[in-house]
Amino acid sequence: MSPKLKDFDELMNSRFSCRAFLTKEVDQKTIDQIIETAQKVPSWCNSQPWQVILLRQETRRLLSEKLVYSADQAFETPDIDFPKRYTGVYKTRRSTCGWQLYNAVGVQKGDREGASQQMAKNYEFFGAPNVAIITTPKDLGAYGVLDCGAFITAFTLAAAAIGISSIPQAAIAGRAPIVREVLNIEEDRDVLCAISFGFADKDNPANSFRTQRADSVEFVEWA
Repeated sequence: MSPKLKDFDELMNSRFSCRAFLTKEVDQKTIDQIIETAQKVPSWCNSQPWQVILLRQETRRLLSEKLVYSADQAFETPDIDFPKRYTGVYKTRRSTCGWQLYNAVGVQKGDREGASQQMAKNYEFFGAPNVAIITTPKDLGAYGVLDCGAFITAFTLAAAAIGISSIPQAAIAGRAPIVREVLNIEEDRDVLCAISFGFADKDNPANSFRTQRADSVEFVEWA
């Protein structure tokens, strides 16, 4: 393995979805460096469709309060349809990840209240002091979403490279009207996700596990 690929592989191994943060904020210079690096990802026709809304502390608190208040509402109204269902290996992987988290934080099977409380932490941004909301133009459809996904991945890797932990959160997209209202997002853009980021609380059990990746034989074929 070449030195550069080895460094990149180590960076990929170091990144994880952080679900508990310290209160220390990330300084503006560091945030700028993360965004400027992530901005270099490729996009269709160099359209660079991502819009990044960085939340000030008072805005983050207001949005979190409104999202938490809505947590008991069964309905979800995402701008972009959530998956219709998870089946087969995708269902298995999703379930395994969920139970790794529940086992780590002490939620037992059948504990619906505990599971709901853990889910609600999404709306508190897992206590992250810094939050970015990502939107994409409606007119660019699936390919705008695809390009934004590349930016989100690059953001999390750039952050990890300088010791900042993060987690992309699709959960907030299920409350898109609330996000749109609080942040005055135009109707021609879809709310895609949040990226919560900061310094990981390494002692919190929610950060004690790591998900596994499938072997390449499960998803690579030659034609």
